[in-house]
Amino acid sequence: LSGLDPAQPYFQGTPNEVRLDKSDADFVDIIHTDSAPTIPNLGFGITPAIGHIDFYPNGGEQMPGCGKNPVSQIVDLDGIWEGTRDFVACNHLRSYKYYSDSIIYPDGFLGYPCASYSLFQSGKCFPCPQGGCPNMGHYADKFKGKMPNDFMKLYLNTGEAKDFPLWRYKVTVTLSGRSKVRGYVNVALYGSDGNTRQYQITKGTLKPDNTYTAYIDAEVNVGKVTKVKFLWNNNWINPTLPKLGASAITVESGQN
Repeated sequence: LSGLDPAQPYFQGTPNEVRLDKSDADFVDIIHTDSAPTIPNLGFGITPAIGHIDFYPNGGEQMPGCGKNPVSQIVDLDGIWEGTRDFVACNHLRSYKYYSDSIIYPDGFLGYPCASYSLFQSGKCFPCPQGGCPNMGHYADKFKGKMPNDFMKLYLNTGEAKDFPLWRYKVTVTLSGRSKVRGYVNVALYGSDGNTRQYQITKGTLKPDNTYTAYIDAEVNVGKVTKVKFLWNNNWINPTLPKLGASAITVESGQN
C-alpha cells in the first residue's frame, strides 16, 4: 500500500484506526512531499513516519520547482489547468508525479536511510548500507522483508521538473600544481550509460595537494564511469598564469 503524501489536517496525531498506518497492509510505503506544519505553512501532508518505510524527498517539506513565480507556474508545460492546480498545491501533488516517474525509472529515486535531511545533505548517510537502499515509488516493495522492526526514514533529492529522478555520487578531487589560487573546480562524469553536466566541487581557495569532496545529484545514471572531465577557473586574468591539475579524482556511486 503506497501513501502519496497522506493528509495532515484532521489526521496527524490521531489513533492508528483513523489514519493510514503500517498495520493496514503487509507492506506500507509513504512519500512525504508537503509535511510542513499546516499553520502557518499550509502543509497538506502528514509529518511523522507512519509506514514500514517513509520517504522524505528533498526533506519532505518544500519541493524543487514549487517556488516558481505564479505566472510561470500557471503557464506550465503541462498546460494551464495543471499549472493552476500545481500553484495551489504544488508540493502536495509532487508525490504522484514522483510515483509515476518511478515506474519508468526502476533504478531511480534511491532513498538513503538517515536520521535527518541535514545529515543526508552533508553526506553522513552515504553510500547505501550493506542491505541496499529501497527505491521510492512503484518499486519500493522490492525492499519488503528487509525492513528493520522500527520506522525507517529515507531521504533523497529530486529534480525541479520531469524527469524527476537524480542519482547521487560522491566526487573527491586532489589538486596538483605549484601555487594556490582562488576560483572554482568543476567535474563532469562520463559513463557507459550517459554523461552528466558539470558540477561544482569547490570554490574559494584552491590549494595544490589538498583534497576536496562534494556530493552531486546527477540527472543521469552514468553506469560504469569511463572518464571524468576536470575544469578549474580562477575567475579573473592572472598575469602569473597559474596552472592547476588533478592528481586524483575518485567517484563513488551511492548504490554500491
